[in-house]
Amino acid sequence: MSAVRASGWEAPVTVAELVDAGPLAGARMYGAGENPVRGVRIVDELAVFATVAPHTAVVLIGTAASGGWAVEMAMRRAWEQAAACVIAPAGGLSEGSGEVLAERLGVTLIFVDEDPLIVAVRVASAASRPDAARTQLVARCATRLAEAGASARRVLGVLNAELPGTSVAFLDRYGRPLAGRRDAATGRWSAEVTVPGREGGALGTLVAGGSSRSPGWPAVVRTVLGLAVASLTAWAAQESLTAARDFALQTALAERLIATGPGEPGEAGGAGKAGGAGAAARADEADGGSDEARVAATALGWPIGGPITAYQLRPLTPTADAPLVQALVAAALGQVPVLVRGEGWAGWSADGPEELAERLRHCLRTLPWPCAGGVGAQVEGLQTVAESLLGAEAAAYVAGEGTVVRADRMGPAELLGALPTGVLRAPAAVVLRPLLEIDRDGTLLVTLAAVLDEGGALKAAERLGVHRNTITTRLDRIRAAGFDLDDAATRLALQLACHVMLT
Repeated sequence: MSAVRASGWEAPVTVAELVDAGPLAGARMYGAGENPVRGVRIVDELAVFATVAPHTAVVLIGTAASGGWAVEMAMRRAWEQAAACVIAPAGGLSEGSGEVLAERLGVTLIFVDEDPLIVAVRVASAASRPDAARTQLVARCATRLAEAGASARRVLGVLNAELPGTSVAFLDRYGRPLAGRRDAATGRWSAEVTVPGREGGALGTLVAGGSSRSPGWPAVVRTVLGLAVASLTAWAAQESLTAARDFALQTALAERLIATGPGEPGEAGGAGKAGGAGAAARADEADGGSDEARVAATALGWPIGGPITAYQLRPLTPTADAPLVQALVAAALGQVPVLVRGEGWAGWSADGPEELAERLRHCLRTLPWPCAGGVGAQVEGLQTVAESLLGAEAAAYVAGEGTVVRADRMGPAELLGALPTGVLRAPAAVVLRPLLEIDRDGTLLVTLAAVLDEGGALKAAERLGVHRNTITTRLDRIRAAGFDLDDAATRLALQLACHVMLT
């Protein structure tokens, strides 16, 4: 706390602090209340103003508070003495007249319903020990946060209720608000505290802002934000444990994210309701389905913004042990969604395709069943993750046991390898019949496949380990058999037929 206090914790309290969160809470204030309060003076008659020091809170009693004229004269004298504010009992001056007078003179006027002498004692205590007054507020906030429990929305509701004149929001690691008020980053000042997540990363950030000119208020707010970190960390852990026990819950949540994309976060200020049993079943707390899904996904540590890459696991033998798959995938890939997709399991990660493919290979080695894996292309975010998932599914389909294929590196060989060669062998033989009739040892078929795969005679020669002229001579024989290798449709049909016949 010493570092926080050095930044303004012991600075004089302002009039606004006294009204917003101090001994004058509930009083009616007219004026900005930005002046610091360094002392208190009880004034029972106007002559006492001659000894009032600057930055003093003047408490009117007796004849000085006996009517509208007396209060107005006291306000004028307070302006002359540069007083911090004037505190008057309710009824001595109409509310409307008090507001006009405070605005015209630039002196804050406060109406109280309690005995002014009792009020004076409280204000004097806060002015003499500003750190103690602020500590009381922090202690109250700590109690309220403990009562809020492990619920992000309740925690933000407490912060916004107990820190008057301050807007607080909880942002995910991509800077989008999950709960709280959208205007938290605006105002004359701002404060923020990082909420740590699992595996050493950041779960999100608590951000607060406001218009108070009190040099001590941002330090108080930052301290209170720090108290809320434990509650938010507990909330994330609770959500993670709940989802970990229920594979269907994670699948439903992931499907909602894919269906809605990142969405636009809604206003989430206020205390809200208590957290429900799980991430996907708490729509009554949310402003919208996508908003609620993002909050739950953040608690689980899932990537929901920035570049992401999809993956797919394809079991080669029947298995129904989804929870075990989920645990093993999480151990290898980190906190990522794992959902049932097609005949296997899929999800996405913040890793790029190369790193994700390497981690997925490690995952395949830990699975107790033979599986293949696929990695989709990297996309910008959830709004296009469906494309990456389709690519990952296609890549997993052509991958062999224990291997991982990247969708962005699939060539004709991988795509053709996925086709049922038994069904295609007869049509392929028909397409290649003129070649097969003159190709006694299969040399021409292998040469044609190499040329079509490599895109030219030179690379085909390198692949087969022969001279380029040899490839040219063989191509002449192939063309003589009636094949137009300059026609794109012919080349595609021949490439497919060659792969079918050579597998």
